[in-house]
Amino acid sequence: MSPFAIQLQNGFLESDLELEDKNSFQSLKQMSVIEEIDGLWKLKSLYRVGRLYINKQGKGFVEASTAEQKDLLIEPDDIGDANHGDVVVVKRIIARRGRASAKVVLVVKQAHIFNILYTNRNEVDTFEILNIKTGLPSHAVMEGMDLKAFKIGTVLKVDSLTDRVLEVFGDLSDPKVDEKISLALYNRADKFEQDCIDQAKKVEKFVNADKHPNRIDLRELDFCTIDPVTAKDFDDAIYFDIKTYTLFVAIADVSHYVDYFSPIDQEAKRRGFTTYFPHKSFPMLPRELSENICSLKPHEDRLAFVSKIKLDRDTLLPLKEEFFEAIIHSKRRFNYDEIDKIIENSGVDIIKEHEKRILDYLLPLQKITQRLRTKRLKDGFDFRSEEIKLTIDSEHNLVKTQIETGTPSHSLIEECMLLANQASAKRIGDYGIFRVHLPPQLSKLEELLQELASIGLFVKDYDDSPSLIRAIQKEADSMGIASEVDEMIIKSLKQATYSATNEGHFGLGFSHYSHFTSPIRRYSDLILHRLIKADLKDDKEQKEYLLRNIEPICARVSELERESTKAEWDFRDRKLCRWAETQKGVEFEAHIVEAGENAKAVLDADIKGVSVNLRGDSVMLFDRVRVKILEVNIAMAHIQAEFISKVI
Repeated sequence: MSPFAIQLQNGFLESDLELEDKNSFQSLKQMSVIEEIDGLWKLKSLYRVGRLYINKQGKGFVEASTAEQKDLLIEPDDIGDANHGDVVVVKRIIARRGRASAKVVLVVKQAHIFNILYTNRNEVDTFEILNIKTGLPSHAVMEGMDLKAFKIGTVLKVDSLTDRVLEVFGDLSDPKVDEKISLALYNRADKFEQDCIDQAKKVEKFVNADKHPNRIDLRELDFCTIDPVTAKDFDDAIYFDIKTYTLFVAIADVSHYVDYFSPIDQEAKRRGFTTYFPHKSFPMLPRELSENICSLKPHEDRLAFVSKIKLDRDTLLPLKEEFFEAIIHSKRRFNYDEIDKIIENSGVDIIKEHEKRILDYLLPLQKITQRLRTKRLKDGFDFRSEEIKLTIDSEHNLVKTQIETGTPSHSLIEECMLLANQASAKRIGDYGIFRVHLPPQLSKLEELLQELASIGLFVKDYDDSPSLIRAIQKEADSMGIASEVDEMIIKSLKQATYSATNEGHFGLGFSHYSHFTSPIRRYSDLILHRLIKADLKDDKEQKEYLLRNIEPICARVSELERESTKAEWDFRDRKLCRWAETQKGVEFEAHIVEAGENAKAVLDADIKGVSVNLRGDSVMLFDRVRVKILEVNIAMAHIQAEFISKVI
């Protein structure tokens, strides 16, 4: 549900509203749909807010949001101007008998403000305009311009209400248009508004420690950062006191620089996340902050929000967990490859004194994080899915792909971050902003088990979902198909989301978990920092404001995370599709990843991760086959292949 819809249900102050929701608020107020009770505005009992679904017969439905409610039927005449997927306020109709019904009184959030279309000529050479997401015919108008004059394959951004062309992106023959399409399809922004840029330019360029006398000075400690070689922003730095077994996780203090309701804060809330394409990132914060003053660069003083965790030497359980504002001075920026080499040869090639001091704690810490990981996997899971990294050239063409796997350096940093994320979740109690992953339904996993039985993978002894997953993984490992089966397990699990109530994290096996360690690229972490700081400073007004609006925020960032991920996947698929276009008529070996009428296979090619569609072929899961690429639809990133034969 949309954040404003949650506010309408739970109650809100007018000052809590986002700018985008104020017109809807005024309309609802004028229609006497909402009322003020004990200082909070709420929907009257006769009204409900929810997402509208419209079936093929034109009837609409608004789903119940509680167990006590019933779904509401919306007759076609009562839908008004609302469209499928819109968030609407409806008035229940009491007089009608039969199914509970209602009438739309206001659209509070449109599902599609604009559409992405492209010009095309079909098999019989008829000009048409198609929706790039659905492939269905659509309509567009452009004042003073006949759209038939455009090159076939021209991509248009079109107002969903008026059908007016808002922008011409380019044409499908140009690989550079992919970036614009993927961003627009999932509402991801590139450039910042001028007020954000102006505010970012006013932020200090250097940290003056004298201006922060109340911060704990940790500049003498040998903090370091470990990131990908291409990283430009550094969220986190670590230091480990080997004598006291105390881990310091220093996180960029974004909340110090980004004030509530400021232009940068409003834009960060709209974006929610940094979106990463292979060649470029689209940051949540202006680069003046994300890559400069907020970034924990080496050899520069930086403000940090620190999680300090003292561990028991034997059990590695936290004995004491603290949070405080600090100043740090990172002594070294490492990349993952460097740390992997250092771990491999125990740092024998290190000469510089400050680097030796870092290794004095980093190498023992790596052994500790190995123990932490082993301990964690007794309750949590290690899903061995492969991540494909794409390399794009200056013309936006796909040059190569490579499979990225976790290494000791990745694991070192991951376990440190997990400790800080757990500590932050425990710090905020039972209500705040949590990263939750609900346990799967046993029936879903049993459906997966039936599918795996077709390839001879059987499990008989299990008690619950965790034991079934472990048993499936054990069998898959013995059959040499661990990563393929893990991909299927992941698909059968529920998605991790953000929640105002703590429900634990099934995949990690944690009772408490949140996101604390990446406020440069995740708005959820910025909110968590503010919440902990409000608690530390006993700022009841700020804490009350944050908690009053925490459910809408959780809904917002969960939705924005999905949109950001979809944009990244869409861009990847477009690049893989363009490569496939150059391979039409070529035969490849492949392995089946989905069987049935609409089978899918992944090519075994130099370019990794290319998925092709096969129509109704009698293939089994994980069969090795030969296929030939037949058709490629660049617009919809769809590859159709022909089954040739099985590979014996």
